[in-house]
Amino acid sequence: MVVGGGVAAAFGPQMYLASLGLFVDPISAETGFSRTTVTAAASVAAVGMAIGLLLVARIADRFAARYLLVPGFVLFAVSMALIGLTPSSPAVYLVPCFFVGLFGAATMVPASRAVVSWFDNNRALAVGVVTGFIGLGAALAPMLAGALIDSLGWRLAYACMAMISIVVPVTMVTLFVRARAERHVRGRLVQEARVEGRDVSLELPGLTFAAAVRTRQFWGIAVGLGLVGVVVTGLQVHLVPMMTDRGLSDDQAASLLVIFGLASLVGRVAGGFVIDRVHGAVVGPIVMLAPIVGLFFLDLPFAGAATAVAFIGVAFGIEGDLLAVLITRYLGMRSFGRLVGSVQAAFILGSACGPLLLGLGYDSLGSYDPVMPVLMAILAIGAVLIATLGPYVYPAVAGFDRLAARDELAASAILSDVAASRPARIHQSSA
Repeated sequence: MVVGGGVAAAFGPQMYLASLGLFVDPISAETGFSRTTVTAAASVAAVGMAIGLLLVARIADRFAARYLLVPGFVLFAVSMALIGLTPSSPAVYLVPCFFVGLFGAATMVPASRAVVSWFDNNRALAVGVVTGFIGLGAALAPMLAGALIDSLGWRLAYACMAMISIVVPVTMVTLFVRARAERHVRGRLVQEARVEGRDVSLELPGLTFAAAVRTRQFWGIAVGLGLVGVVVTGLQVHLVPMMTDRGLSDDQAASLLVIFGLASLVGRVAGGFVIDRVHGAVVGPIVMLAPIVGLFFLDLPFAGAATAVAFIGVAFGIEGDLLAVLITRYLGMRSFGRLVGSVQAAFILGSACGPLLLGLGYDSLGSYDPVMPVLMAILAIGAVLIATLGPYVYPAVAGFDRLAARDELAASAILSDVAASRPARIHQSSA
């Protein structure tokens, strides 16, 4: 499950975003678009993804994962291929970019829900391994895109990447990905299963969506992680042109994207191990402040720039682990799909502002430097919000992972008992 979900996710929306920087110059040279226009694709895709996340979130808790993931990957890939067919019109160019985000959203929430359903004691590590594959995809995507652009041009490069994004993820999802104790009728999940003459409840502990959005924890997670998305995504998209402006060669600048992806991979896996053992409200602020250190060294020589990018990449990786863990620990699993989709939408909307902010700063001021203090302040605010979330409402159930590996429905029975035994505490915590 973990490997299948991770490999599939590696060829999803992050592959498109991680390689966008390499397409900036080729697209600008052929079409005459400004850097702001080309990189606005990330912002437009982010808006589409935010809308898609809100739509998918409403049904992710009611349908089997594969029924959402397979069509999501197919439609995402088709949209990416259509980018290569667009004429030299900014408006037309941005239309398929919007749909890349809209359909890409369907590849995210159902997969996250499936993964966290299997793990409680090592939930962050499981999420970290899956998102580690995403980091690996982000590291390799620039290399793949660069080779395709050099040999086929940017238009056919998108077509080839789209084909890969259909074949690999659909195969992985079909063979390996499902939620624990997932029972459904024609794709629609049921809340009770009959096993050996007895009824087993599949209800999960947690708040309803309506109750969750009234808690300060929900808004702290959504706004805190959303603010970090402004900084990290903006830097990721603009990294190549930013560093070539500062004197690095095209190859050196492109290699920074590889370093970013590898660092995020390390952050995802190592961060998951740490978060299962150290409270997320402690780990989160530390890693969210790490990019501030990186921004001070994001300059020549190459070694200094590489170190700075590594700091930013590690923070980006660990942040991916934090989202699923903080949602389930503070708000529970009952409405996980809808909650994580809503918070991811906030994160994506924040991300949409990052590339636009840096692009406008460059076009208006002729340099990225004046925007850097603003990015540092945004990171600091996000860190404060996560640091003040308070103690976990839903700590891990001892021995859950081993039981789930042996007997999925027995694990469901334990979670059902937790759901029945904590309503007073839940309402008190929400208030």
